[in-house]
Amino acid sequence: MDLKFNAEDIGQISIGAFALSVPVAFSEEAWKMSASLPPLNLLLVVLLSLGFITLFAYQSVFQANVAKRVWVFAFRIAAAYCLTLVVVGIVLLALDKLPLLTDTWVAIKRILLIAMPASMGAIIVDSFDKE
Repeated sequence: MDLKFNAEDIGQISIGAFALSVPVAFSEEAWKMSASLPPLNLLLVVLLSLGFITLFAYQSVFQANVAKRVWVFAFRIAAAYCLTLVVVGIVLLALDKLPLLTDTWVAIKRILLIAMPASMGAIIVDSFDKE
């Protein structure tokens, strides 16, 4: 696997995140659930998201070979999750379902909740052209 992180990687992660965020972002259930989700449950959603994309990246993208490239591995996970958050935020903004100025906490919860499936799409598409 190449140790670089380039525009192609950004594009793949963004497309994967977009592909799985759109169906969920259009769902009124996701909007309502994010408004009522308790902080501990939200933390669990974030940990599950990060855990599953880490496991997938470890097994598929890096093929369990991270000993000499731990920082690259960690960077790819962080980059995939952060890009996912941005893509989800843009999708919600486009749908006028991101109340950043009026209800910031709900907006953040909405992004984090929808990022759960979107982050898996991001890391899966990112893995397509790897080793």
